Amino acid sequence: MYTLPKPLLVREELLQRKLRIFTPLEFGRVFHTSSYTTKYFLEQQVHEGLLTRLKRGVYALKTDLPSEEEIANKLYMPSYISFEYALAYYNLIPEMPYTITSATTKPTRLFTLQEKAFSYRSIKEEAYTGYSLQKVGERQFLIAEPEKALVDYLYFMVLGKVGRNDRLIVSTLKKERILFYASLYNREKLIQEVERMYAHTGTN
Repeated sequence: MYTLPKPLLVREELLQRKLRIFTPLEFGRVFHTSSYTTKYFLEQQVHEGLLTRLKRGVYALKTDLPSEEEIANKLYMPSYISFEYALAYYNLIPEMPYTITSATTKPTRLFTLQEKAFSYRSIKEEAYTGYSLQKVGERQFLIAEPEKALVDYLYFMVLGKVGRNDRLIVSTLKKERILFYASLYNREKLIQEVERMYAHTGTN
């Protein structure tokens, strides 16, 4: 006979631990349940309405949904928010994109959840750096530093996989840091694009 956790206590514990999105393994560690009990409870509570399944192996509190940024981090791991979404987050481009864009070392993927798109672009492991944990109220998520978000974006631009955005604002960014992150990609065209961009803006 398996003893199932009480749903209300589960919700309280998850909120206290700021664990609004989690895997079955994480759930089992918190509540000390076996894999079978965990699976049964999670599926039951998806049906009952306490939880929602975002994808296979990733669940969230339906009553207290995590932010889109937190979902982006957990939906496909490892990953951090970058590219157009991060640039808009830092007000380096004027429009907030519909898709939440992230960098990953895993193959490129695209997920759609509740009419929101989550895009993951694959980068080399040597360039998988330059991000930090951002805390906004109860939310916390991994996002690229402004300079790294720009470099990630420019890398895919020189590859011809994303279009050029002529409304980029780079005057507040540190060129030395941008060049450092660009060097991690080991691609001369990327370095040239950074130099061209700064020459065009007239900043150093």
